Amino acid sequence: MLIRSGGLLDPTALLEGAGPWVLPVVMGIIFIETGLLFPFLPGDSLIFTAALLSGTLGLPLPVLVAGVAIAAILGDTVGYTIGRRFGRRLFKPGARILKTRYLEKADDFFARYGAHSLVLARFVPVVRTFVPPVVGMSRMPYRRFLLWNGIGGLAWALLLAVAGFYLGRIPAVADNVDLIAVGIVVVSIIPIAIAVIRERRAGERDHG
Repeated sequence: MLIRSGGLLDPTALLEGAGPWVLPVVMGIIFIETGLLFPFLPGDSLIFTAALLSGTLGLPLPVLVAGVAIAAILGDTVGYTIGRRFGRRLFKPGARILKTRYLEKADDFFARYGAHSLVLARFVPVVRTFVPPVVGMSRMPYRRFLLWNGIGGLAWALLLAVAGFYLGRIPAVADNVDLIAVGIVVVSIIPIAIAVIRERRAGERDHG
């Protein structure tokens, strides 16, 4: 499998370079984002772009939606299991990925929206990675978790894929796939950047 230059920040190159493995690649990245607690992957832009290029990639929309939903649901299930078994021991203030502040944000999100957070968090980068472990720590019954996890995973896959598929029929969108994908990545990163800036400013005030 050959991946052209651009890496994960270039979903178009990633998808086109995956060849016949495009669906497993998409599913693998979606699973890793939540199941293996690695939040810095292009989940939203990857699904949107895959749907937009579905004809070129030979990937039927229903198959894409089903694959993404399955990977998302399985990923959150693993995240829930990690939280239930290991709790907060994995998260440390100075960690490179499993930072305490990410856990605190997911905690606040879950406290605010309850079980519905499993649906809403799907559309919020970073938060969607760490809400499942928080829910696992909360001891929410697995059956209830599975219900909202399934609804959230299917809704996320369906909305992004349908949006990408139909917007891809607009010439201005179809002719600028790379720019659209990069734009989605940038928009996804903005909330993270704002949160980091606010935390730094708050830290400077505390030490000022």
